[in-house]
Amino acid sequence: MKIVGLSGSKVGSKTRTAMDYTVKAVTEKYPDTEVTLIDLAEYDVQFSDGRHYWEYEGDTKYVAQTIMDADAIIIGTPVFQASIPATLKNIFDLLPVNAFREKVVSMLVTAGSPKHYLIVEQHLKPILGYMKAQIVQTYVFVEEKDFNRKVITNDDVLFRIDRLVEDTVVLTETYKTIREAKEAEYDF
Repeated sequence: MKIVGLSGSKVGSKTRTAMDYTVKAVTEKYPDTEVTLIDLAEYDVQFSDGRHYWEYEGDTKYVAQTIMDADAIIIGTPVFQASIPATLKNIFDLLPVNAFREKVVSMLVTAGSPKHYLIVEQHLKPILGYMKAQIVQTYVFVEEKDFNRKVITNDDVLFRIDRLVEDTVVLTETYKTIREAKEAEYDF
């Protein structure tokens, strides 16, 4: 199984801190899983101009292809100005409309206000649904008060991240089993 952790911002440290813990949890609990962390702060991704993702070059092609090759994606995003960052939206724009078909997508969100949970419900989930993702319904919402010096200090948040990882892997395996059984029904 291939899982991509996508840290969806070029600025700040909280989302990356949470994604580092998430990737570590996947690696420790599921050592046979191939995990790749893509931190958009480390890549020079072009703005989408309508081409197919495989027509881009360099970092843009690498990021898009890595996401397309994944079985599951864990998206980490901060909330800026009551929205997702443009860098994350650009990734969605680079990919085809059915990019997440047969993929499980889970979410981890960092924000300064508890009211920003609405961004996940009203903004991010509709985009993922439109792109045909199998969405892990529970997500992890981390507030600024849960961090201290680039460390997550709230044990409940750490527990919820561990559970998110488990839910992501179990749902991915479940959908794979269902797809294989459905394909076995066809006799060709």
